[in-house]
Amino acid sequence: MVTMSEINMLLADMLKEIEQLRIGLNALSQNKNSLVDPEVIRASKKLDDALNEYARLSSKWQDPPTGQD
Repeated sequence: MVTMSEINMLLADMLKEIEQLRIGLNALSQNKNSLVDPEVIRASKKLDDALNEYARLSSKWQDPPTGQD
């Protein structure tokens, strides 16, 4: 069984990776002549995949609603 602490650590690590991918994509896009450069597109897809995985995991591990506001 996975603990909430382990899940939080995993999500925090994923956020660090996402930030590194974002920084890399930004730097790469500034050094290329075109945003449709294959290298830029690959980096963008990698960032998109990481963001999608983070969203999937974070929604999966959210606490269920209690019905109280």
